[in-house]
Amino acid sequence: TEVTGLVEARSLVSAFQAMVRERRHADLDGWIERAAASLLGSFAAGLVKDKAAVAAALTEPWSNGQTEGQITRLKLVKRQMFGRANLDLLEARLVGAA
Repeated sequence: TEVTGLVEARSLVSAFQAMVRERRHADLDGWIERAAASLLGSFAAGLVKDKAAVAAALTEPWSNGQTEGQITRLKLVKRQMFGRANLDLLEARLVGAA
C-alpha cells in the first residue's frame, strides 16, 4: 500500500542520513539499490549520475561548506542592498561584517 511505501522511504531517508553523518562509504551501493526500488528512485538515480562526487563526500575529510556559507552570506547582503548602494558600500558592509 501507499503507507508501506512511505514507511520504507522514511526508513531509507534515516539510513541515508546516518550513512552521511557516520561517513560510511561502504554502505552507498546497497543503499542506492534499495532506494532505486522505492519512492526514492529518482533521488537514487541522481546519486548514481554523480556517484564519484557522493563517494568523495563520504570519504574525503574536507568539504566546501565554508565557501558555500560565505557565498550565501554575500548573496544575502547583495539582496538586502539591491538598488540602495554602490559597490563601495557593498564592499564595506561585507568587510565590516567579517
